[in-house]
This record gives sequence, structure tokens and C-alpha cells, in this order.
Amino acid sequence: MNRRSFLATSAAASATPLVFAGQPAEKKLRVGLIGCGWYGKCDLWRLLQVAPNAEIVSLCDVDSKMLADAADMAGQKQASKKKPRTYADYRKMLAEKDLDVCMVETPDHWHALPAIAAMEAGMDVWVQKPISLDVMEGKAMLDAARKNQRVVQVVTQRRSTPHLVEARDKVIKEGKLGKIGLVEICCYYHMRNNTNPPDGQPPENLDYDMWTGPAPLRPYNRLVHPRSWRAFMEYGNGIVGDMCIHMYDMVRWMLDLGWPTRVSSAGGIFVQKNAKSNITDTQTATFEHPEFNVVWTHRTYGSTPDKDYPWAAIFYGEKGTLKASVNKFEFFPGGAARPTISGEALFEEDKYPEDKTEKDLERHVASAIRRHWLDFLKAREDRSKPVSDIEQGHISSASCILANLSQKIGRTITWDPQKHECVGDAEVTKLLKRDYRKPWTHPAG
Repeated sequence: MNRRSFLATSAAASATPLVFAGQPAEKKLRVGLIGCGWYGKCDLWRLLQVAPNAEIVSLCDVDSKMLADAADMAGQKQASKKKPRTYADYRKMLAEKDLDVCMVETPDHWHALPAIAAMEAGMDVWVQKPISLDVMEGKAMLDAARKNQRVVQVVTQRRSTPHLVEARDKVIKEGKLGKIGLVEICCYYHMRNNTNPPDGQPPENLDYDMWTGPAPLRPYNRLVHPRSWRAFMEYGNGIVGDMCIHMYDMVRWMLDLGWPTRVSSAGGIFVQKNAKSNITDTQTATFEHPEFNVVWTHRTYGSTPDKDYPWAAIFYGEKGTLKASVNKFEFFPGGAARPTISGEALFEEDKYPEDKTEKDLERHVASAIRRHWLDFLKAREDRSKPVSDIEQGHISSASCILANLSQKIGRTITWDPQKHECVGDAEVTKLLKRDYRKPWTHPAG
């Protein structure tokens, strides 16, 4: 497929949001961001690219330097050139009740409380994945969204990635795989932090107690902030919660899968034992669905089995194989050595030249984030469910959390999504809700 035909099919696959983007936008879209780190700013700048009516009204962060820098950047980038108001406490920001959209881009352990508070304040919410650190947090977020009739978009943006939409439509929906018997998902990136710096005192610009919030209060370590907090299970869900959720959610979307019936996982720290990090360096997880299993593998050392697909999903069908990643997809019919259908990530740097120079931007993902925003904005107008509705985000997040619980306790979990409990396993059911550090209160009671 040449570049011209790829761009044409990608545009067609995303026709609805692109048409919406061209509609006149008269009323200001008042936006606030909680969590002004790397990806929070990345998502916020993509919104400004596709929504000329967006006004960044408020920013919140517990790091005063990060907050001030983000406010300066927002003032430069947005059309009004106004610097947003800044807050160190999200509760004070939300108490203004003057936002249309609240973005929650904090570390994972801080997703639930701000998101629920924003919904209760009448705001629609854009929230990072995984939506929660434990299963019952996610259920509380879903319940709050439905009770308050809020539109919530989870940032599982594979559902809005042009070439992956094409792969779903041209390969899976057209039945080219035939009956699917197995889907493998994987990540072989060396992304686990393997240093062991000493504990110390937090910098003056960081309110470490507020940063910790409901999580256990560990001694401060520079790995925690900024960006390396995923090294610790106290704040995130490891690589399963960071990387598996993207691929598992993509597979569920492409194949229209609901909850898994059973989840099992095994792994541990087998190689990189000298690091301070307490997340696994090796782990497999099996998500059992009625017709086939989805099997995850990650390993943070050694080489990748397929250099073209180090973070990917591979769909095995009776008629062929589909390989899909954030960079491209390829369909191989039968035992063919070469793909007959393929596509690549869509770059739009001719239209958005700032993508070329933005610090730390994942340039191949920018087009997906833009379409994810447009889908969310359209859902807000229609008061409908966006492509990554909170319920879908909850299923994918909770399934990955169940995998980590299975790895921790050493046995398979049979899941009852209606009752939100582990069938015949009261011990694991108790682990679905973690203890909160006082004075914070878990939203599930």
C-alpha cells in the first residue's frame, strides 16, 4: 500500500471525528488538567491542535516547578495567550466548578479520587489508563460516571489509531483470519528501571505527602518523581498495568470481547534482582474468553523474538495471521512469507509541524491522540459513549489488575463481573480493594 492510498483509507476510517473537527466551534471549551507531567502536557497540546475553542483554564500539580512551567507553556500555546490558574490541590481547582472537561493525568494511584470528584462537580473526564490501582476503584469510577451522566474517555488510544482501525476493518471485520484460535500480546521493551539509588529528602518544589496521597508512604527516592514511579507497585500496576492494558484493550476492541471468564498469571523478578524496583521483570498472563485465550508476555531483558513487533498483538486464525503494533500492521494469509495487506502509523507533520520539535512527543502516536480527542468531543456533543468509554476502560484495567493478583497469590481467578467478585475465593475478593492511607477514603467505601 503506497502512502497516498494509506492516507486515504486512514482518513476514511476516521471520517466521523474528522468531519466533526471542521465544524464551527463558538462556545469555549473550558479545560483543566490534573497532573502536568510528560503525558499530561502531551495530551493537552493535542487538544489545542484539534479544538480551536479549547481554553486551558486551570492546571494542578503537587510539583510547583512542573506546574509553573506548564502554565508558561499553556500561555504561549493557546490562542488567548492567557496563563491558566494554578493549584497545588485538585480539590480547590474542582471547587471552582467552572470547567467543562477535567483531564486526570496523574500517576495511577491518584486516578480515582480526582476523576470521581470531577464527575460529581459536573465535568466530563479524560482519564489516563489504567483507570485505577485496584478493581473496586474502577467500579466506583464507572458508577460515578453513570450516576452523574458524565462522558468519560479513557486514554487507551489504540482504539483511535488510524492504521489499527484499518487493520480491524480490512482484516478482522472482513473475515480474512477465519476462525481465531489464539491471540498473543507482548512487550519486550527494556523499560523496567534497574538502578538502586539511595533514599533521600524530596526536593522543595515537591509536596511528597500529597504526591503519595492514598498510597503507602515510602521513603522518598528520586525514582518516584518525575516519571519513574512505575518502578513501584505502590503507585502503579507494573508493566501489565502500563503496557499490557493497551494491547489487551486493543484486542478486546478489535474482536468485540467483554470480560474474561478466568485470569491466570505467573512471573516475578528473575534476572534484575539488584534494582530498587519491585515490579516483575518477567511475567505471563492468560485472559480466558469463551472461544480463545489472549496470552500476554513481558520480559525486560534480552532480545525480542520479532524485531518488528516488540510491543504488539498477534492474531492467529485458520486462514492467516495478523500482526499489529503502534507502528504498523501486516496480514499474512496462510503460510505466506510476505503480507498481502499492511499499513503504517499516520504522521501528520505537514499539518502539525510542531509535532517535529515537541520535546518527548511519541510522534507516531500523535495522530491517534488527536482522533481520540475528536471522538471524545463528539461524544460530549451527543451525550453518548466515546470509543474508550469508562466501562471499557474498567474492563481492561481490572482484567490486568486481576492478572497481577493471580501472579501474587499463585492461582487462577474465576471472575464474576456482575457481582464483581472472585468466584469461590474470598481471600482474593478482599484484595480487590486496597487499604487507603489516612485521611484519604476509598471511593468504594
